Amino acid sequence: MKPGEHPEFFRWPAPEGRSRESTIRLDREGRFWHDGVRVEHPGMQRAFASWIDRHPDDGRFILQNGYDWTYFSVDDVPFFVRAIRVTDAGVSVLLSDDSEEALDPASLAVGENDAVYLRVKGGRFEARLTPEAQTQLAPLLIETQAGEPALLWGGATYPIRPRE
Repeated sequence: MKPGEHPEFFRWPAPEGRSRESTIRLDREGRFWHDGVRVEHPGMQRAFASWIDRHPDDGRFILQNGYDWTYFSVDDVPFFVRAIRVTDAGVSVLLSDDSEEALDPASLAVGENDAVYLRVKGGRFEARLTPEAQTQLAPLLIETQAGEPALLWGGATYPIRPRE
C-alpha cells in the first residue's frame, strides 16, 4: 500500500525541515519552472505532468506521486491537449500527462485569443488545446446561423460557449 492510499495522506505534515509549499510553477504554455528556472529534463517534465492533482480539502493544485505531495502554482490550466484523434468511434484528446480520453464536446469553451478549453478527467480539471491540437480540431468546427462557433460531430452540433 502506497502512503497516498491512506485516508489521512493529505493531512500529514510535511517531512521534517520541509514545507508543502513549493516554487514549482506551470506556465500558460504548459512548461514547468522551479525556482524561476525552466525544468528541462524530459523525464521530470513527464513526471510533474503525471502527478497533477487537487488537494481534497482546499482544492489547490498539488503534485503528488503517492509517496509525497506539494502545492504548486498554475498560471492558466493544469492540463494541455497535445493532439486530437478523430475515429469512427468518436473524438479523443491526448493530454499533457500522456493520457487519452474522449472529448466532452459539451464542455468546449473559447477564451482569450480564441484559445479553446474543455473539461477533462471526469470534469475535475480544465485543459487548453495547444495550437497544434486546435488546428487538428478545426475540420470539426462550424459557424452556426447565429454566427457562434460550434463542433459538428456524428450529426450533432455542440455550441462552443465563451469561457467563464
